[in-house]
Amino acid sequence: MSNRKAVRAWVLYDWANSAYATTIMAAIMPIFYADVAGKGLDGATKTAYWGYTQSIALVFLVLLSPVLGAIADASHSKRAFLRFFTYMGVLSSILLFFVGEGNWLWASLLVILGTLAFSGGNIFYDAFLTDLVPEKERDRVSSRGYAYGYIGGGILLALNLAAIQFPEAFFLPNSLVATQLSFLSVGLWWFIFSIPFFRHVRDPETSPKVKLRPAALAATGIRSTWNTIRRLERYPELLKFLIAFWFFSDGINTIIKMATIYGREIGIGQTDLIAALLITQFVGIPCTFFFGWIADRIGSMPTLISTLFIYLAIVILGYFMQTAPHFYALAILVGTVQGGSQALSRSIFSRLVPVHRNAEFFGFFGLSGKFASIFGPFVFGLVGQLTGSSRFGIFSLAFFFIVGIVMLLTVKPEKGKREAEAVWLEEVGGPYQSLKGDSS
Repeated sequence: MSNRKAVRAWVLYDWANSAYATTIMAAIMPIFYADVAGKGLDGATKTAYWGYTQSIALVFLVLLSPVLGAIADASHSKRAFLRFFTYMGVLSSILLFFVGEGNWLWASLLVILGTLAFSGGNIFYDAFLTDLVPEKERDRVSSRGYAYGYIGGGILLALNLAAIQFPEAFFLPNSLVATQLSFLSVGLWWFIFSIPFFRHVRDPETSPKVKLRPAALAATGIRSTWNTIRRLERYPELLKFLIAFWFFSDGINTIIKMATIYGREIGIGQTDLIAALLITQFVGIPCTFFFGWIADRIGSMPTLISTLFIYLAIVILGYFMQTAPHFYALAILVGTVQGGSQALSRSIFSRLVPVHRNAEFFGFFGLSGKFASIFGPFVFGLVGQLTGSSRFGIFSLAFFFIVGIVMLLTVKPEKGKREAEAVWLEEVGGPYQSLKGDSS
C-alpha cells in the first residue's frame, strides 16, 4: 500500500512547479521577451534568440542529468537534490521581476537557470514515483500529478492574465508592472506549494545513507553513469523506448516553448495568446484523467501512440495557422493530449527501469528527452532566421513525431519488464515486486 499523505504531497509538487511551465516557459515570458526584453530586435531574431535560450538551458541539463541521477542513487538523497533545484527555480523566477526593456541577455540567463532548475528537479521528482506508488497505480497517480499541474499552473496563469489585462483592478500602475509581478508570483507559488513535499516525502530507507564529500559523490556519479551507458545493451526494450522518447519529446517540448512567441511573430495579440494557453491548461485537466482511464482499458502504449498522432496533426495544421481562432483551436488540441502523453511516458518508463537504479535511469529519461529538445528549439529558430518566417520551423517538427511513433511500435513493454527484473535478480536478489510496493 502507498503512503497516501506522501502521494498527495508528491502530486501537489506538480501543482507547485507547473506555474513555471505555464507562466514563464509557455505563456507570459515569451511575449514579454518579444515585446520588452527583446525590444530593438526584429521578429525572427527574437524568436530565434528565445529558441537558442531554450537550447542552451537544455545543453546544461543534458550534461548534468545522468550524473545527478547517479549521485542521488549513490547518496540516497533525491529529496535534497530536489530541494536545491526548487530553490534555484524560485530565485530565478523572482529575479525576472527586475528585467526591463532591451535586457534580453539578462532575461535569457535567468530563463536558462530557471529551466535548468525546473527540468533538473523533475528528474528527482519523477524518480519518487517508483518509491511511493505500486506499479498497478502508477498510470493513475502519474496522470493525477499532471492534472494537478494543469490546475495549479492554470489558476496562477488566470490570475496573472487578469492582472495584466486589468492592472487597475489589482491596484497596479500598468500592464508592464503586472507582467513583471507575474514572474515574482511564480517564485512564491513554487516555494509555498512545495512545502508539503519536503514535509511528508522522504528518501526510501533501502540502505544506509553514505556520507561522501561533493567531489567523491561527483566521481561516484560519473563512474555510475559510464557503467549505465555500458549496461544499456542489457535493456534493449528500455533503449528503444528511450530513443522513441528522444524524438517525440523533442516535438512536444518545442511546441510548449515556441508556440507563444511563434504566434506573436505572425501577429496574434497578447490577450488571445495567453487566453488560448489558459484554455490549454483547463482542457488538459479532464483530458489527462481521460487518457489515464483509457490506458487502464486498452494499455499504456497504444494510448500514448494515439496522442502522438494527434500531435502530428497539430504541427501540420500549425504551418497553415493565420488567425487567433486557429491558435485557439490548436491550443485546445494540445491541451487534449499534452498531459496524457507526458504522464503515460513517465509511467511506461517506470516499468522498464531496474528499481534499484531508478534515479539514475530517470536521469537518462531526462537525458533522452532533453538532449533531443536541444535541437527542436534550435532548428525552429534557425529555420526562422534563414527563411524570415517560422512556419517551416513548426512544420519540421512532424519528423520528430513520425520517428517517435515508428520506434514505439517496436517496443515490447512486458519483455522490457522481464529484462529489468532479470538484472535485479542478478545484481541484488530478493522479491522484485515487493520492493516496488506491489501487493502480492
